[in-house]
Amino acid sequence: MSTVKEAIEVEVSLRKAYDQWTQFEEFPNFMEGVDEVTQLDDRHNHWITSIGGVRREFDTEIVDQLADDRITWRSIDGETRQRGSVRFEPLDDMHTRVELTMDVEPTGMAEKGADALGLIDRRVKGDLRRFKDYVESGGADSGGWRGRIRPEDPGSVL
Repeated sequence: MSTVKEAIEVEVSLRKAYDQWTQFEEFPNFMEGVDEVTQLDDRHNHWITSIGGVRREFDTEIVDQLADDRITWRSIDGETRQRGSVRFEPLDDMHTRVELTMDVEPTGMAEKGADALGLIDRRVKGDLRRFKDYVESGGADSGGWRGRIRPEDPGSVL
């Protein structure tokens, strides 16, 4: 399993950065290779991705979510094995640090090769740059989910 950790500073308030990230169905607007995300309920999302000509469908479960602080998830089915956390830190009223940490288990020769070449790291870095552009330009600006999800199993959280 490979670990990727990247951070970026966005020129928006903490609340705006966090609220935009909770709009999972907007992810295809800034995440390369993400074709569609369907929010099934407060905890679960269905993903369709196309990366390097390989189409994958999988579901994720949010295991810990605290408004304006963090969202932690894990894949729960499908061929894609990953878990991750995004954290939000206010730098001042109009600047927020967004830090994304992901553990990804590449499957198949193409994905293992891409991982060995550092393509997963570059993709995450690019996704964060596109998120910065998206949120700073106003994004969907459709509010955010401000509920609390507590981990059922503390061992499942990064």
